[in-house]
Amino acid sequence: MKVKAYLEITMRINSENRPAAAKVYNDYREPFLNQIKGALTKDLLIRDEDVQVLHGFDSVENAQSYLSSDLFKNDVFVGLKDLWTIDPDVRIYSL
Repeated sequence: MKVKAYLEITMRINSENRPAAAKVYNDYREPFLNQIKGALTKDLLIRDEDVQVLHGFDSVENAQSYLSSDLFKNDVFVGLKDLWTIDPDVRIYSL
């Protein structure tokens, strides 16, 4: 199946908290790919100024739905919220 939408979450995370953020990414990558409707890819992008997680979906609707899923709200969000220095930038792109 081809990626038709991306959910990009950009977070400002201090360097000392980045290993913890990477652990959250690694812990929930497989559940995301196996349990979330329309999920196709998930990549961690690290730059000096921020950390991004790029999620590939089969539709914009499924990308939007993920943000209200139990996995995102109860696991991923909870694991990351104390690590960022400002609220994350969340964007959905259609291809």
